[in-house]
Amino acid sequence: MCGIAVLISLDESTRSLRQILDMTDIIRHRGPDDEGFVLLSTKSDLPPLHFGGADTPDCVYDSEVAYTPEHALQPDLIKDGYNIAFGHRRLSIIDLSSSGHQPMSYASGRYWITYNGEVYNYRELRQELETLGHTFISGTDTEVVLASYAQWGRECLHRFNGMWAFIIFDRETSSIFAARDRFGVKPLYFWIRDNDTIVFASEIKQFTVLQGWVPRVNGQRAYDFLRYSLIDHTPETMFAGVYQVPGGMAIECPIADLLPHPPVFHWYEMTHEPFKGTFDDAAEELRRLLKDSIQLRLRADVNIGSCLSGGLDSSTIVCIVDELVQRNHPEGLSTFSACTGVVGFDERQYMDEVINSRHLKAYYIYSQLDELFDHMEEITWHQDEPNQTTSLLFQWNIFQLAKEVDVKVMLDGQGADEILAGYYDFFIPRLRYLFRNLKFNTLINEVQALKALHGFGYQYSMNMLFSPLVLGFLRGIPRLGEAIDRRAVPPWIDMNRLNAEPRNPIVEADKVEDNVRNYSEWQLFSASLPILLHYEDRNSMAHSVESRVPFLDVRVVEFLIALPDDYKIADGITKRVLRQSMKGILPDRICNRMDKMGFVSPEALWVLRLAKDRFRSALECTVTLSNGIITDTVLELFDDMVNEKRPWDPVIIRLVMFGVWLKQFRVLT
Repeated sequence: MCGIAVLISLDESTRSLRQILDMTDIIRHRGPDDEGFVLLSTKSDLPPLHFGGADTPDCVYDSEVAYTPEHALQPDLIKDGYNIAFGHRRLSIIDLSSSGHQPMSYASGRYWITYNGEVYNYRELRQELETLGHTFISGTDTEVVLASYAQWGRECLHRFNGMWAFIIFDRETSSIFAARDRFGVKPLYFWIRDNDTIVFASEIKQFTVLQGWVPRVNGQRAYDFLRYSLIDHTPETMFAGVYQVPGGMAIECPIADLLPHPPVFHWYEMTHEPFKGTFDDAAEELRRLLKDSIQLRLRADVNIGSCLSGGLDSSTIVCIVDELVQRNHPEGLSTFSACTGVVGFDERQYMDEVINSRHLKAYYIYSQLDELFDHMEEITWHQDEPNQTTSLLFQWNIFQLAKEVDVKVMLDGQGADEILAGYYDFFIPRLRYLFRNLKFNTLINEVQALKALHGFGYQYSMNMLFSPLVLGFLRGIPRLGEAIDRRAVPPWIDMNRLNAEPRNPIVEADKVEDNVRNYSEWQLFSASLPILLHYEDRNSMAHSVESRVPFLDVRVVEFLIALPDDYKIADGITKRVLRQSMKGILPDRICNRMDKMGFVSPEALWVLRLAKDRFRSALECTVTLSNGIITDTVLELFDDMVNEKRPWDPVIIRLVMFGVWLKQFRVLT
């Protein structure tokens, strides 16, 4: 797990390349173990120039492999004629030796890569490539990625099982190949400067050190965040002019064709092979796939631990890992859990249920309100964009604790809710499907089960069923849909100052709520998962910890997406097939647990009771910093919540974080 940076100057200006050092220095947290640079040219007669840096270990300089440097990069060493600079920050996970140094070359220096991620099935791919005549000098997955591209071209991506963001330069064709994993676990951004330079990076903050950078708010994306709590749902970011390569997409073209805008294309499309077996067959297959996915993600040459919230997903991972490694790790797997000590917001009893059932080494951390204010600016700086919830503090503390006890890889359960219909929102497509297909007896049973298991009254269920139908119908009437969106604009946003249109970015959800499978795909690629992966990556890497997500193994995802809806959600029960598959592995109390939390914070208590003055002051700062985008009306909204004239609305947190973001990155509005 690492950080990458690439500068490509079409006018061959060395002024641009000199800033590659600053781009890697600002993300040292992503890779404190090693750093490296290579200068490349589209002129075939100029050989690559490779360098190290202040954090490059002596053993790398002493290494004899072709891609290791002889000395550190200094700005005055950048020569004319070179128009490409690759930078890399290494977090050593697999093959800790100097052979894992990056940027790495292959095929006698034809291909060069800077790479962030892990391809977990690299051993199997390596064996296949060796039968095809390839030879290897390292034990890394990086070299396997390069050899795979040399052998299969862009089709190599379909063979990878893992998470990645990388950029490869082919010196023979003067072309670039940049790709991101299927679900966007690892980030990849780009920014174009003055129409002659394109810059790729792991984090947006890397652009802030470059000449010509002016941080400006992207009004439409800011509106999506403030109004609908969405980020990462489009290729745009909240910084005007900064884009991401979305998950499952790539770029492959000659260097000369990167501008004015790189040709991004879909390399991954979700496949649907309908499962024809019984429910028990599906549970058995899921258990097999999960065990293999987790086994692959235990490949590392460093200490591994796991998050444990006490919920179904993290408990599944922890219990399977315990079965897989207990012989080799008599001290037990290290688990990390965040607690609040506040009744109604603490899952300690469920964490203990798992821990007492297994041989684990448990670590707990109790996050406090004061820590939120202590770390708010630091967390925002690492996240690059404003976050929507105070629960990030709990995740932040989890990874900080892991680093303190020298655990360098953490497993986590991200993705399970999206592919297993784990959110309560999934009952909307469930009910709508039954209604549209005239399955009224099953529909009635489902509504009764929702009341019995979750306390959802009949009116609540009817709202879930009919509100989306009515709204979807109204939106289909010319001009009426636009009027609905305009009326939905909160009074505390000045749309003229924001320079945004009152468009509903989640209107497409109305089109996918007809069945659970479509809704899952929407959650995977456009709604919740991109946000959660963003938070996970930045919080873990802020502490130089690699996070791995076994539920996002492509085999697991495609298998679950293709299952019949009622294998995943029915009779008021979410994640049915996972519960069945984990019987005998999970404690019964966890397997049958129906509520959903997951490192939640007592947000309303903190904001409206324990620190209302501090939060009101933070809102005032947002109003001032936004230069009129956020109006004083928001203070009236807050006061009404404090005085119990309005119910709690987490929009308060988004507004506070928006102000912190404006300040941290000096964003112009």
